[in-house]
Amino acid sequence: MSKPDTLSTTAAAVPFQQFILKVNGRCNLNCRYCYLYSGPDTGWRRRAAVTSERVRARTAYRIAEHAAEHGLREISLVLHGGEPLLAGAAEVAAIVERVRAAVPANCTVRAVIQTNGTLLTDAGLHTLAASGIRVGVSLDGGLQRHNRARVDHAGRPSWTAATRGLRLLAERHPDAYAGVLCVVDATLDPAEVYGSLLGFSPPMLDFLLPHGNWSAPPPGLPGVDAHGEPAPREQPVPYGNWLCAVFDQWWLADRRRVRVRLFQECLALLLGLPAATESVGLQPFTAAVVETDGTIEQSDALKSAYEGAAATGLDVFRHSFDDALAHPGIAARQAGADALAPSCLRCPVVRVCGGGHYAHRYHHGAGFRHPSVYCADLRHLIEHIAGRLAEAAGA
Repeated sequence: MSKPDTLSTTAAAVPFQQFILKVNGRCNLNCRYCYLYSGPDTGWRRRAAVTSERVRARTAYRIAEHAAEHGLREISLVLHGGEPLLAGAAEVAAIVERVRAAVPANCTVRAVIQTNGTLLTDAGLHTLAASGIRVGVSLDGGLQRHNRARVDHAGRPSWTAATRGLRLLAERHPDAYAGVLCVVDATLDPAEVYGSLLGFSPPMLDFLLPHGNWSAPPPGLPGVDAHGEPAPREQPVPYGNWLCAVFDQWWLADRRRVRVRLFQECLALLLGLPAATESVGLQPFTAAVVETDGTIEQSDALKSAYEGAAATGLDVFRHSFDDALAHPGIAARQAGADALAPSCLRCPVVRVCGGGHYAHRYHHGAGFRHPSVYCADLRHLIEHIAGRLAEAAGA
């Protein structure tokens, strides 16, 4: 089994500013591309389905301890799963209120729940909104056929329930509406997917690349070559082309109507501004996950690589979040350019790409110090955005 890359660095660790709490460790859907429940890491089977009162109390204490130790004026609290609303909206609100009560008085807690939308009700949304919890919904397009992978455990489509919940959110609780996350399916028409999502009036869209790596490549991309090395790849770049098509629609018509996180982050980085995303840029990664049993882990996305890739061996009962900052895997996530492959350091778009998502760099037996499996796609997108930016500057 491969281990996280370890790096020698003298840079001070950056405190965690986002805490992802697993409210429920199970899901009412069985999405066909799910890396968490259908991937190589089966740790979820050995954990409690829901967080206990003891875990919730200790997690709130540890978050408050970290905020006080580092003088944090603001933190992000993400309620996640599985499907967090299996615990009920009132339980979610109580968890948030517990954290708010625990942190120093001068620390603001920005709370958001990420849900598949199927369990959203008007009463539940009222409860969440009243507690200042914003709601993000995962949907892979605004038409039923776009969501063919998003099915329940009996194989039935989730479309009707998900869109019913999303419309309730958009129409009755717009102030609590955080946005929509969409996993890219490069076989679908990008213009159709983008236009259909706008029909739900999202304040923000984020397009996520399917999790994959050199040893388990995403659909349509090669992995390693015959010698077991990351395969060099020329055109076509299916994911890059797909994202470029959406970018052009957004850039020419809609960028004041809806924020598209990936595009805005790329633009900011091209302009020399910092970006705060896991997918691009060289900013230190500052998120920690607390599982239902109180274990402290790295990003769930690492579970798409191999069993135990996200593990730290730490938990909220015996360890602080400062202990987690010293973990070699987390240090690697904060090392910026020092964690990149030599070929990345020679690339002209490295400051924007940042090597791509850390999980997408994995190669079995050789760790994470490789270009992203989406390397060519990302460069294609970034160079396209840079071109549009140059055109606008010269206009």
